[in-house]
Amino acid sequence: MAEGEKLIPINIEDEMKSAYIDYSMSVIVSRALPDVRDGLKPVHRRVLFGMHELGVRSNSAHKKSARIVGEVLGKYHPHGDTSVYDSMVRMAQEWSLRYMLVDGQGNFGSIDGDSPAAMRYTEARMRKIADDMLADIDKDTVDHQLNFDDSLQEPTVLPTRVPNLLINGASGIAVGMATNMPPHNLSEVVDGTVAYIDNNDIEIDELITHIKAPDFPTGGIIYGYDGVKEAFHTGRGRVVMRAKANFEEVQGRESIIVTEIPYQVNKADMIKKTADLVNEKKIEGISTIRDESDRNGMRIVYILKRDAIPNIVLNTLYKYTSLQTSFSVNNIALVNGRPQLLNVKEMIHYFVEHRHEVVVRRTEFELKKAEDRAHILEGLIIASDNIDEVIAIIRASSNADEAREKLMERFKLSEIQAKAIVEMRLRQLTGLEQDKLRTEYDEIILTIADLKDILAKKERRMQIIKDELLEVKDKYGDNRRSEINFAGGDLSMEDMIPDEQVVITISHAGYIKRTPLSEYKTQNRGGVGQKASSTRNEDFLEHLFVGTNHQYMLFFTQKGKCFWMRVYEIPEGTKTSKGRAIQNLINIENEDMVKAFICTQDLKDEEYVNSHYVIMATKKGIVKKTSLEQYSRPRQNGINAISVREDDELLEAKLTTGASQIFLGLKSGKAIRFEEVKTRPMGRNASGVRGITLAHDNDEVIGMVAVHNFEEEILVVSENGYGKRSSIEDYRITNRGGKGVKTISITDKTGGLVAIKNVSDSDDLMIINKSGIAIRMSVEDLRVMGRATQGVRLINIKGNDSIAAVAKVMKDEDEIDDITTLEVDASEEDGTALDNDSAETKE
Repeated sequence: MAEGEKLIPINIEDEMKSAYIDYSMSVIVSRALPDVRDGLKPVHRRVLFGMHELGVRSNSAHKKSARIVGEVLGKYHPHGDTSVYDSMVRMAQEWSLRYMLVDGQGNFGSIDGDSPAAMRYTEARMRKIADDMLADIDKDTVDHQLNFDDSLQEPTVLPTRVPNLLINGASGIAVGMATNMPPHNLSEVVDGTVAYIDNNDIEIDELITHIKAPDFPTGGIIYGYDGVKEAFHTGRGRVVMRAKANFEEVQGRESIIVTEIPYQVNKADMIKKTADLVNEKKIEGISTIRDESDRNGMRIVYILKRDAIPNIVLNTLYKYTSLQTSFSVNNIALVNGRPQLLNVKEMIHYFVEHRHEVVVRRTEFELKKAEDRAHILEGLIIASDNIDEVIAIIRASSNADEAREKLMERFKLSEIQAKAIVEMRLRQLTGLEQDKLRTEYDEIILTIADLKDILAKKERRMQIIKDELLEVKDKYGDNRRSEINFAGGDLSMEDMIPDEQVVITISHAGYIKRTPLSEYKTQNRGGVGQKASSTRNEDFLEHLFVGTNHQYMLFFTQKGKCFWMRVYEIPEGTKTSKGRAIQNLINIENEDMVKAFICTQDLKDEEYVNSHYVIMATKKGIVKKTSLEQYSRPRQNGINAISVREDDELLEAKLTTGASQIFLGLKSGKAIRFEEVKTRPMGRNASGVRGITLAHDNDEVIGMVAVHNFEEEILVVSENGYGKRSSIEDYRITNRGGKGVKTISITDKTGGLVAIKNVSDSDDLMIINKSGIAIRMSVEDLRVMGRATQGVRLINIKGNDSIAAVAKVMKDEDEIDDITTLEVDASEEDGTALDNDSAETKE
């Protein structure tokens, strides 16, 4: 150890704590966070001030970037040259800053992430808007501090006329905190600031009418407004950004053309990642991606496959690629050297406060200058009034100092005045020059009065701030680039699934599938029917109906539980595939079984759910009515729809509007008709009221019909293939709970009743045997007959086969020859997709 040195033992923990705190404070205050007043971090401020000092302003020639970087590095910013150059480059990129501060010449990089040319090749100068950020810096408007080696002064903040923090935003990661501020439109920010100056108590909601949303340099669409509102109110929020896209035909193929992408998205990376997703089959429907961007603008072309639906592909791109990203707003800036989270009003407040201080300091500076000049002019005017005497005194003096003292003594002048007189030029003795002196003095007295008035009246200072802001708006204001889509929100699955019609089939063993309706339009009429679905042995199709992908499916089980699913969540299958077991799709108990299905429209539509009811019937003749609203909040494990007694089970559930008439059919051949209003709405846990009295212990309800259209007829089918059509009027209206009237004569030949339907001439019947054969027939081929007859043979049953299910399908006039052209039965006034058209089979 050298002489005179000594070791001081230090606790390493304390030393690390203090060193780390020093480091973090340094990063927070003088590196990563912008100042709330001029919106700049130290490096940007130093670059602009360095350019200002070098004289590379907007009206001068460009200078080599290396020259500027050297100036900034050597005088103010003792860090790596790349940190300075990269900061300057960013200020010259039109896709990085909403209002660029540097005018670059040469290669300054690209939106594809290409790096700029080296600083020895590029040139730069300030832009006009940057001149306005430095306006009046030489009028003592801001504090200066010593640079790193105490040899020069640098400004602590710029006296900016431009609300830079709001218009250009900022992002930076400090220690323990970060900032991420979006850019905004200058015209809107100026309007908002002026509104704030006019009324300091303005509400943020009112400010939002001026500053509508962030405005990104790359344009795009702001999708949804909630995040924007939250960010304006609290300083934190999530702004969802989308690319701007439209559909075009390119070389005879449907294509998606993207012309603007979200802020801070690297175009080349985005295209590469999209291509990878297409190759991995995660995105379907795209055959080629081309980047046709040039100097005229951006153009990314996604050429679609022939069968792709453009809207669906676009929504998929939004979901899985950077065509939709979010900007997490976190408005942290330095206020008096301390980091603070700011809402939009506070940011405007601090900017206006800064401008006010600048105007005050500038006015004081100009006032002092004017008073100094007036003082000198007063002396010169005295001298010109007594010019002969002044000349005599000066000639009689041996040197300038003596002349000065004699003049001070004779005319009671100050030293400054006397010095000005001694240094006066002979040309100032002409009459014209003497008049000029007096005119200048009069003008300067008026200026002094005006400047003093400004300092005395705050409203005048505020008017000056407003006028200068409006001037900035006139010079640099432009239209919004980012569109606002107020209706936007989070992307749901529905946006990616077309709302097309599908046929939903469910087998007796509980296998379900959906098939596009178009598949059914290719069959031709066959004699004894065509295989409708290949199911497991001893299994057969029991339910067949039509819905659209976006509708909701409600599943009711025999134990009285209700489960919920979107139609598009049902697995898709072909006409002949067996589908998936319902048990695997919903959390149903092992010994329970799905018995009824309802296809409804939007359960989030309050008016719809409050005007519709679900009517249920059990095998033992109990009926129950519940408002659809009770089913609008589904749970994963299902909800109770009805309390079913031990020896009973739920059989049917229908959607009604409250004005229907209910028919219940019994296996024994009886049926009852009563008004729906006779059953009052109950809660989900109630067990219901008696709908029909069974004829004997072995009797049971086989079906329920809810009739809205009273011109229809009632069709009943027995298990051995007999059926008939009777007029609704043949069934008199009774009270619920009665024994009903005969609907068909039941004999050994006919077998028990298996189905009851409401039909019209425009319907077709799909009769499905237990063997899986589906036969279609037209209802108009059946004549209407009395209800007490035994009916006619509808189909020939072979061997031990019997009818499993009867489904009603609408006839398609154009394609009368097709075996199964299904359409949504929307003719009823309730607007539901269709009755579930299910039939209970004989056990």
